[in-house]
Amino acid sequence: MDNSGKEKEATALMAEAEKKMKSSQSFFGALFGGGSKMEEACDMYVRAANMYKMAKNWCAAGNAFSQAARLHLQMQSKHDAATNFIDAGNAFKKADPQEAINCLNRAIEIYTDMGRFTIAAKHHITIAEIYETELVDIDKAVAHYEQAADYYKGEESTSSANKCLLKVATYAAQLEQYPKAIEIYEQVGTHAMDSTLLKYSAKDHFFKAALCHFCVDAHNAQLAVQKYEEMFPAFSDSRECKLLKKLLDAHEEQNVDAYTDSVKEFDTISRLDQWLTTMLLRIKKTIQDDESDLR
Repeated sequence: MDNSGKEKEATALMAEAEKKMKSSQSFFGALFGGGSKMEEACDMYVRAANMYKMAKNWCAAGNAFSQAARLHLQMQSKHDAATNFIDAGNAFKKADPQEAINCLNRAIEIYTDMGRFTIAAKHHITIAEIYETELVDIDKAVAHYEQAADYYKGEESTSSANKCLLKVATYAAQLEQYPKAIEIYEQVGTHAMDSTLLKYSAKDHFFKAALCHFCVDAHNAQLAVQKYEEMFPAFSDSRECKLLKKLLDAHEEQNVDAYTDSVKEFDTISRLDQWLTTMLLRIKKTIQDDESDLR
């Protein structure tokens, strides 16, 4: 489909909006309804942005939304400005991830200034996801997940905060920052076991915490498993707890085959994801290293 007509229409709207802006800033313009001209210019920028979106010219759409946002700020319309910065960010996401982040950060500043921390947290998550998938900067992604969790906690949205913290824990473990990962998994697991709705997921969090302990020291892992069984008796009957005990036995006996068989057996019923596979391979390597040291 030929979108050149939409682009031409959008460009004409942008030019018209510029003219409105200039006339609103002139002496006579300010005297005779400068504010209404600025509102008209905002409307034109937004219409132009939507035309550019239809033409799939994402950068032009993002720029037009940004112009509208800046105008709204001049008019002290904070909510409208934030909305336009979000629209700009969503357009830029498709073409310029860094510019998308800049726009979303501007919106977050406005929302936090207005005391709207829940919506600010939501947009911190969007930025974290851009850093994860588009820019592949895990440190920055983690920082935004942590900020989102912080805002959610402040608003008593514990479940939303925990979702963000679990992302942080996943990366912490992958980067071998085990104490940080353990602290989060235990915190989230403890919260889950006290909730009727979330109780089932507690075993997964304690399982992951124990694996992180295991990566550091088998004895610590053993003590952790005992602690989790005492805290949450249902953990004892879980397949995850039974696997941990088999792995601890295999580690104590320096038996790589028993370790591998236990993992395979578990995997036939509960498919291992990439994170679990990574952790289990790290632990297996410690057994193999110990074996070669004995020779």
